[in-house]
Amino acid sequence: MSWLVAKSLLGHYRRHPLQILLVWLGLTLGTSLLVGVLAVNYHAKQSYTQGEKLFSNPLPYRIQAKHSGNKIPQGFYIQLRRNGFKECSPFDTYRVSTKKGTPLNIVGFDPVSMLSYRSEKVLSEVDLLSLMRPPYPVLASKQLAKYLDLSDGSYIPLQGGKTLGPIKIDAKSRISGARLIVDISMLRQLNPSGGFDMVACSAMSPNKLEKLRSTLPDGISMHRNTRVELGALTKAFHMNLTAMGMLSFLVGLFIFYQAMSLSFTQRQPIVGILRLTGVSGWQLTRALFLEIVGWILIGWISGTLLGLELANRLMPSVSASLSDLYKADVGLSIDWNWEWSRYSLLMTVIGCLLACVWPLVRLVRTQPIRLASKLSMVRFAGREFTLQAVIACFCIVAGVALYQTTTSQAEGFALIALLLVSVGLMMPFFLWRLFNSFSFSMPWVKVRWFFSDLSASLSYRGVAAMAFMLALATNIGVETMVGSFRHTTDQWLVQRLSADLYITPTMASAARIGEWLPKQPEVKGVWWRWEKSLQTDTGSMQVVSSGHSEGERRALTVKAAVPQYWDKLQQERGVMVSESMALKENLHPGDHIILPEPLGFNWRVLGVYYDYGNPYKQVIISESMWNKVFPRGGDVALGVVLKPDANAVDLSAQIEKRFSLSADRIYNNNIMHTQAMMVFDQTFKVADTLGKLTLFIAVFGLFFSTVAGEVSRQKQIALLRCFGISGKELVLLGALQLLTIGLFTAFIALPLGIILAQVMVDVILKSAFGWTMQLQILPWQYLSTFAWSLSTLFIAGAWPVWLMVKTTPMKLLRDSL
Repeated sequence: MSWLVAKSLLGHYRRHPLQILLVWLGLTLGTSLLVGVLAVNYHAKQSYTQGEKLFSNPLPYRIQAKHSGNKIPQGFYIQLRRNGFKECSPFDTYRVSTKKGTPLNIVGFDPVSMLSYRSEKVLSEVDLLSLMRPPYPVLASKQLAKYLDLSDGSYIPLQGGKTLGPIKIDAKSRISGARLIVDISMLRQLNPSGGFDMVACSAMSPNKLEKLRSTLPDGISMHRNTRVELGALTKAFHMNLTAMGMLSFLVGLFIFYQAMSLSFTQRQPIVGILRLTGVSGWQLTRALFLEIVGWILIGWISGTLLGLELANRLMPSVSASLSDLYKADVGLSIDWNWEWSRYSLLMTVIGCLLACVWPLVRLVRTQPIRLASKLSMVRFAGREFTLQAVIACFCIVAGVALYQTTTSQAEGFALIALLLVSVGLMMPFFLWRLFNSFSFSMPWVKVRWFFSDLSASLSYRGVAAMAFMLALATNIGVETMVGSFRHTTDQWLVQRLSADLYITPTMASAARIGEWLPKQPEVKGVWWRWEKSLQTDTGSMQVVSSGHSEGERRALTVKAAVPQYWDKLQQERGVMVSESMALKENLHPGDHIILPEPLGFNWRVLGVYYDYGNPYKQVIISESMWNKVFPRGGDVALGVVLKPDANAVDLSAQIEKRFSLSADRIYNNNIMHTQAMMVFDQTFKVADTLGKLTLFIAVFGLFFSTVAGEVSRQKQIALLRCFGISGKELVLLGALQLLTIGLFTAFIALPLGIILAQVMVDVILKSAFGWTMQLQILPWQYLSTFAWSLSTLFIAGAWPVWLMVKTTPMKLLRDSL
């Protein structure tokens, strides 16, 4: 009996095969984006764990320069070895890109120093010494070799026409991620610079460790490498990815809900007949539940396969972003893993059951005589839209209350979710009432019929239109936030990087370079900048000096300040504080603060400045005050302002040659600006891709729900043809109906997207990084997004009607009956 009931219900898909595609599309595409994000996040976090180990051996202590752009001098490492610290090995990194654009990190090391403190494994690791001998092979992990299709002895073509190799695959799984390992001398041939990125040390006794700390000069620090530090840095990155994945999954569920609701509604007659012939509600529920379980399995399996492919496509961009931002080494390929698959299966099951419970209950509890007598697609629409609007009102109240107290990232995402859900639930009710009012108030009969039919069509288009609106609003929000952030960062860099060259000399050469530069004919001025890190109860704080020149004043990106703050900074006991510190400590211009020794008490806050490149607390004092408080100096950097006709490249070469300064200690303004913007664009590339995919899913969902609904309205279209309305008019009306829904949806999505961007800036960015910025309205980007999405909807509305009007009116009417 149960099989006969299930067979009768599944026969619906034989008559409406397009609904199979619609149900599969919503569930599969939504699941695939969720799976893609889960796989990327899980793989990255696993890579952090593996990245702590170099050659399968943990090196917990890292000696690095305090400034990320500086190097560890080679002389310092040599002195360490002479002082008996055999547990330390130097490492240097150089970024290259393959001919196809895949970013790779080449890590250079000294095999002899690595083996010197691993006597128990010298025999098993002795093959590392082959990296020091011709032809100087490049060691690659098995994972990377598989991703790039490499074999022993092959070469990697690089951008610019160079090749890297020969490749030697690491058969002992000692390295992981997108790293290539070479001898340090080989790296010097690729990147002729001095110094090291870091010196890594193995475990040692507490006394020896303390002795090592005492030998560190200014500008160099040692810390213990832990996953906790990296996890805290990347938390915001992964949270943003997860939010985009969950939103995409939600859009897919809306489409799945629309498809299943339409499917259940179209099966009203057969369900009514089954009920009248003696089939119980329980038997009916069991048969439909088995169908839902089948859809869950099909959607999850296909979504997992597509999601895994999507994750592997996104992984190079994610790896490059994490490497640029956090120096994290993340592998480029992802394999199936039960950890994230289990979570995606759980989300799919819960989401599908929630999406199907109301259509199922509505179908089973409706009186059989009403189901069997007449098929009604709009019977429940108005009541459901009204109920949705009531729920939306409660969500709005909850959102307003949460906005008053929101302080954390999690609360910010909850606020965004409430905002999206409330507007999404309210939108079908608003459109339904608006189109209904037009159907009575318009003076022309065809226009009244147009809006009346459009209002009725919301019964099978309403939820898909809601998903389209949510995806469109999210895209506008992301475009607004990223565009504003990019504009702000670009302007900030232009202002902060006012000098043409920035030099980070050694302490021994700083005075000589500072005396030599002003004498050069192409130099207009030299800015001295001192910096020192102090420990406070709440973490590290940077103290920076500033000169008194007009150029240095313009380079300070002030957010708010007391009157004549610059003169007071030079003359009084005052400080400028970074925006991040001001927000964390609730400081305002005019306040007095206590700073750690030797700064001490009674410092007046003269102003707050934007500092997008610094996650730590920072204060600026005048150079004269610096000389009083820190007579021994600190870390120093020089800013060189050139005359208009000067050549920065030639001057850099002179400095390198005259003072034996490595090229990585001299930074060109234009190069720094270009590299910073490249890193920015790379970082937000993933979010932009996910947003476009979400909108793509929503457009297709609305398209296929229209196709399925128009097939059900075949009788109505046939009657209109018989009444004399031409096929061209019907095609145009079908296209204009979907375009009208899209236009009204866009009018709702535009302000909602801008509000979302404002919430993301005011709450999420402020909580995660301590930054704020002014939103930039980007009309051309909005018009571009509207143009392609609405054009697609216009075609989607016309296509199913065009398929039907190709036949004669009488044949169409006969087929519909």
